[in-house]
Amino acid sequence: MDISQEIAELKRRRNAVILAHNYERGEVQDVADYTGDSLELARRAAGVEADVIVFCGVYFMAETAAILNPGKTVLIPDESAGCPMADMITGEQLRKLKAEHPGAKAVCYVNSTAEVKAECDICVTSGNAERVMRTFAPDEEIIFVPDQHLGSHVAGILGAKYILWPGYCPTHAKLTPGMIEQARLAHPGAPVMVHPECPKAVRDIADQVLSTGGMCKWARETDAKTILVGTELGICHRLAKENPGKTFIPVAEHLICPNMKKTTLEKLRDCLVNLSPQVTVPPAIAIPAKRAIDRMLEVS
Repeated sequence: MDISQEIAELKRRRNAVILAHNYERGEVQDVADYTGDSLELARRAAGVEADVIVFCGVYFMAETAAILNPGKTVLIPDESAGCPMADMITGEQLRKLKAEHPGAKAVCYVNSTAEVKAECDICVTSGNAERVMRTFAPDEEIIFVPDQHLGSHVAGILGAKYILWPGYCPTHAKLTPGMIEQARLAHPGAPVMVHPECPKAVRDIADQVLSTGGMCKWARETDAKTILVGTELGICHRLAKENPGKTFIPVAEHLICPNMKKTTLEKLRDCLVNLSPQVTVPPAIAIPAKRAIDRMLEVS
């Protein structure tokens, strides 16, 4: 029995479901029940009927699944798989910022810790941020954490002004306009899609600025046969799998999130064998954090 078969058998015995982010290793995506972006996986996690949820992604994603599924066992194959952006702000820092702006609404990107979510009025993902932010009055004072780039992207679309925390994704921050220009020279006419976590100078020269779920949808619908991809390389596996007649070329080969790559088939199998590492969130944090997530899901 190969390792994929072992995982399938363990999943059956444990009554487990496997969720994998679009940036995970290709072989991990292939054994998952659902692959998606943060919004897609949050929706899946909210409706899971299995007893055990294995989240192949980074820690805040497993926390979100635990918050949405009290009473279920939530596992992460490697609990050291963190998110540097999420770690760029703490609950205490956000409380201090809120105290400096009394009356302001606090909005957090889902790429944040449970502690930060608990301090916020609502969450957003890169796939629904524009829709969620349209629910606020144009003149409302908004604190947006932790990603300055997603915040500025949405603010630019809506003509709004947010109080932005200076957080960022180290992987997307590596992408430069020069890299896009070089890729275009090598592949004339190929459209470029980038993630809203990219810096503004990169977003400004891209053809499409999309969440990973949005990229998958746009790739299916476009007539373009060659597409330049400006985000973490893991998504190219799903794009190629879903669009066999199209070619997907990374804008830069070094756009790799080391934390997303920590999950392996061996770690996935072992966590199903041992039912560990488990992810739990204390009720004092989980309850207010769930309110912020639920509000997002209602809008979405």
